[in-house]
Amino acid sequence: MSARQAASSGSDSDPRYANLDERKRKRMISNRESARRSRMRKQKQMEDLVNEASKLQNENNQLMQGINAAHQRRMEMESANNVLRAQAVELTERLRSLNSVLQAVEEVSGLSMEIPEIPDTMLEPWQQLPCSVPPIMASADMFQY
Repeated sequence: MSARQAASSGSDSDPRYANLDERKRKRMISNRESARRSRMRKQKQMEDLVNEASKLQNENNQLMQGINAAHQRRMEMESANNVLRAQAVELTERLRSLNSVLQAVEEVSGLSMEIPEIPDTMLEPWQQLPCSVPPIMASADMFQY
């Protein structure tokens, strides 16, 4: 009798052990299949998370580009407004100067001159502007973890 026959004769000859061996083998196959499904689920979840992270990063980049573009437009508008305010101040000063010349001519000549009044909005233009709130600055660094 070979060693193999001797080793297997104990369980092969007894039907109880054969039944236990078969159940053990089926359980092992079932466990392997369950582990394979679990690994596949984990891999799918990981792929889904990587895809979602990529999508969110792209969306974040687009939002940052929009914020940067809006900030750039705001800066351009602020610069243009500063030029217009400076021009308004200069024109108001010219109007005052011309009015003082007209008043002098009126006094010297005795003729009645029509001297235009300077509108209040030109004297104090900042009172006509809505309350200015400093912008909230956003940067890509704020969203990095």
